[in-house]
Amino acid sequence: MAKDKILVIGACGQIGVELTLALREAFGKNNVIASDLREESILLKGTGPYIQMSVMDKEKLQDIIKKQKITQVYLLAAVLSATGEKKPMIAWDLNMKGLLNILEIAREEKLQKVYWPSSIAVFGPSSPKKNCPQQTIIEPTTVYGISKLAGENWCNYYFQKYGVDVRSLRYPGLISYKSEPGGGTTDYAVEIFYEALRKQQYTCFLSANTYLPMMYMPDAIRATIELMEAPAKKIKIHNSYNLSGISFSPKDIAKEIKKHIPSFKINYAPDYRQKIAESWPQSIDDLKTKKDWGWKHQYDLGKMTSDMIQHLSLNFK
Repeated sequence: MAKDKILVIGACGQIGVELTLALREAFGKNNVIASDLREESILLKGTGPYIQMSVMDKEKLQDIIKKQKITQVYLLAAVLSATGEKKPMIAWDLNMKGLLNILEIAREEKLQKVYWPSSIAVFGPSSPKKNCPQQTIIEPTTVYGISKLAGENWCNYYFQKYGVDVRSLRYPGLISYKSEPGGGTTDYAVEIFYEALRKQQYTCFLSANTYLPMMYMPDAIRATIELMEAPAKKIKIHNSYNLSGISFSPKDIAKEIKKHIPSFKINYAPDYRQKIAESWPQSIDDLKTKKDWGWKHQYDLGKMTSDMIQHLSLNFK
């Protein structure tokens, strides 16, 4: 593993911080370079090399990849669903140009592997609501979803035409205690823990019975690395694999939190994100993911809730 040299772009985001730390543990801190447009996250300081740069600057990006002898790139920089609806052109430009810059560099420099995350946002109102399959009707209704669907097709194109080994997962909503959310429709499932510990109450921007696919961050990080470390012959899908963990509603997670914080109360005030949530499936079928490279999630709702409260409680003492 020490022969690989990895660049993580968007390393200071919700996924990026934890993925960078996990990769540094696996590959060695000096073999994983973190980068982002913003200043280095406090959680990354002292753990390995950091470069402040933009994925939109292809020339600088390619220069860094050459000089650092990068073999793998994890591209995480993106504008997410809720923020994307406020700034659609910025979201489209960053999400598309960033990916195309990396795919072109991967082709030109013959990189070993590229990782790029997709999302359940690729699905739309016409997709099946329950156990949404790998191959189905996909008609997204958000800029984020449209950009992810286009990105999936570009990834598959570069694999088919140029042999670029691009790998991808359709992430569900991700929940983490290490870094706060960054503008997604599933962010309530992180915010609710902070507010439960701060105020013992939370006003949710989704309605009580809005079910969405979710996953605890340790499972998502493990899935990402397992996908990238799987032998190439096992990777059958080069647009993006469905990934499933747990599905729950705000009412469900509030009930679990009350087991730990009996005084906790939740109110509901659905906003524009409710419509986005209703356009997505309530649960995901990831049978292909399990079959091709042996994925299996470890955290259910109860185990995740206990772990979140245990870790976040340390911040409120």
